[in-house]
Amino acid sequence: MDVSITNVRKEFGRFPALDNVSLDIRSGELIALLGPSGSGKTTLLRLIAGLDEPSDGQIFFGDEDASHKSVQDRNIGFVFQHYALFRHMTVAENIGFGLKVRPAATRPPKHEINRRVSELLEMVQLSGLEKRYPNQLSGGQRQRVALARAMAIEPKVLLLDEPFGALDAKVRKELRRWLREFHDRTGHTTVFVTHDQEEALELADRVVIMSQGRIEQVGSADDVYDRPGTPFVHRFIGEASELQVVVKNGDMWLDDRPIGLKSDKDGNGSLFFRPHDLDLVSDSEGGIAGVIVGSRRLAGVRRTELELAGGHHRVEIDLPLEHPATIGTALSFKPRHWALFA
Repeated sequence: MDVSITNVRKEFGRFPALDNVSLDIRSGELIALLGPSGSGKTTLLRLIAGLDEPSDGQIFFGDEDASHKSVQDRNIGFVFQHYALFRHMTVAENIGFGLKVRPAATRPPKHEINRRVSELLEMVQLSGLEKRYPNQLSGGQRQRVALARAMAIEPKVLLLDEPFGALDAKVRKELRRWLREFHDRTGHTTVFVTHDQEEALELADRVVIMSQGRIEQVGSADDVYDRPGTPFVHRFIGEASELQVVVKNGDMWLDDRPIGLKSDKDGNGSLFFRPHDLDLVSDSEGGIAGVIVGSRRLAGVRRTELELAGGHHRVEIDLPLEHPATIGTALSFKPRHWALFA
């Protein structure tokens, strides 16, 4: 099922939680809505679900305008961060609940509901636990029950709101991999909200990066990480060092020193680069020069803080663990890949 959001605006009082947002989601796609708190990602998910209505704009499911349809009429599967399971029901009863409460005309017979529940238990790898209650399950198992319950009604679109936010890091990692495999088997159009960059980049076909009620960039993990379209995206995705530079006659200057980078955009700008994506150079090769003022272990590298020549700027770069530099060592480097925003 294709989903199209067209010029959508959502106001709470006079506050625009979403400001003229447009997005096309392809059938069978796994989309991540990523952004800091208050960026509008959860509001957009609620509008797709029908839990809120847009102040302006339209939401289409296929060719049908669903902007003002109820949740029930949209046939949405929704998975919440805190599971929202019925504590007094068994696993099997939770999964089959959405089918049992349908109007009599559309309710499947009991044997069909049982067949569907058994099929889903196998899909979410919980066969044999159908008679347990939620308090007898781990957090990861409860989230899989919540997903199975959402899938039981055979939804047009599956929506997940911070689905792994209540789980510890190891379980989150396992469930991320499992969810991607599950999605590839079922082929549902899936939209999930997260503030976890790693989660979005690992799971999604495309990532929608949001800030202050607007979409900053939409693209694959490679697009948004390697080719950020705005300063916000560069700061938000991954780690970035930032310097204020001036381009004169094609040469980039930091304070009163050329740094060996060229651009066809003369004038003031913000230079961004990744701490790991650079080469150390000799003084004679130019580059950005500084003195090490701090250092710490960061996984397989040493994250090093440099105070740049002139003492007005500090940046972080990664050095191999075996590099002999210590506090007070002078270094020069050039970014391999960088972005300049006016």
